[in-house]
Amino acid sequence: MKTETFLMELESLCEKGGYTIRKERGAFRGDQCVIEGEKLIVINKNKPTESQAAILAKVLKSLNPDETYIKPAVRKELEKMWERLDRFSEEDITEEVQE
Repeated sequence: MKTETFLMELESLCEKGGYTIRKERGAFRGDQCVIEGEKLIVINKNKPTESQAAILAKVLKSLNPDETYIKPAVRKELEKMWERLDRFSEEDITEEVQE
């Protein structure tokens, strides 16, 4: 699946989960937040599409993806991404503990 197509699918799933997505430029990574009761995902337009997809995948994982219909091809890619995100976060924790 092309990265742009995957990104559009993730955006659609996040919007179905009640999030508004804003793409902005700046010196930030991007993440989710709640502003005045509105669930919002802010994505840095300057980052590669893979990084943008990782932010959306992280948000989707917190939305209980087992209760949401996700196209099989998209779910397969998401599960790969979740594995990578889990692996990186575990490595970060291990590095912090060792310091």
